[in-house]
Amino acid sequence: MDVEALRTFVTVAETGQFQAAADELGISQQAVSKRIAALEKRVEVTLLVRTSRGSRLSLDGQVFLPHAKKVLAAIEQAEQSVRPGSRPWRVDVLNRRISPAQAVYRFYRSHPETDLDAVTLSKENAAQAAQAVLEGTIDASFRALPADQVPVGISAERLLDAPLELLVGPGHPLADAPWVRPTDLAGHRIWIPGIRPGTEWAAFYQALSEAFGLSIDALGPNFGDEALMDALADSASLATLVSSGDRYLWPQTHDLRRIPLHDPTPVYPHVLLFRSGDQHPVLTALRDHLRTTGPRAAHDVWAPDWVDR
Repeated sequence: MDVEALRTFVTVAETGQFQAAADELGISQQAVSKRIAALEKRVEVTLLVRTSRGSRLSLDGQVFLPHAKKVLAAIEQAEQSVRPGSRPWRVDVLNRRISPAQAVYRFYRSHPETDLDAVTLSKENAAQAAQAVLEGTIDASFRALPADQVPVGISAERLLDAPLELLVGPGHPLADAPWVRPTDLAGHRIWIPGIRPGTEWAAFYQALSEAFGLSIDALGPNFGDEALMDALADSASLATLVSSGDRYLWPQTHDLRRIPLHDPTPVYPHVLLFRSGDQHPVLTALRDHLRTTGPRAAHDVWAPDWVDR
């Protein structure tokens, strides 16, 4: 059904005259007549009766009018829902404990008037998240996506490099080191449960393992972060890797140690994916915020070759 014909019908019904409706809609009286005729042909009844004083609703027109108004109201609500600034801006942070989530939270704390919604597409890989951005399911996503895999219509900006740290229990041989080299981890078991094949983080850790000769595995069931912290506290050989901006909590009695990695410093490169040409004010403000407040990159960083620098 022609929406403009519906709008014209409602306007004629409210003004009582074809010419008055034409003036309000900014069209000719002839155009009004054509729209009403087309609408009446579609519904197969006469909706408006012309009189010497203008026009009036027929009995069918009186029945039809409230439904036409509801349709126009629904269309207005649908249009309003996608206008910039009319709904929360949705950004995928993958996991609420990791650096992007913490960075977006700090942004929100400094811009409390911002209308945004942080979501976690934890089951989607980078390509699927990029597709969700392209389709409008979300407005942006933090991912590590190779430059040659960025879809047409998506822009990618590397805004958040998260330096890796070694996390160990007090009995681990490296527990008291002020910092360690990535090559120092060769021969130590690094356990990162939850790595799923086909994800960008699986590709990242594979590249990290190959670059520094590390043994990184995801063997065994993933019982969650708390279980991982418990395992580290009880082990003299087990270690894991976390980003410096990740937020993990554990009991004080665990005495876990976060040890920076240097020479070089491996970084997880969080790339912000968003629709090309998107001028949403929250997107602009977040990008500006991350450019000015992001951690300073070490002089000797390592990231996979497939990441756009």
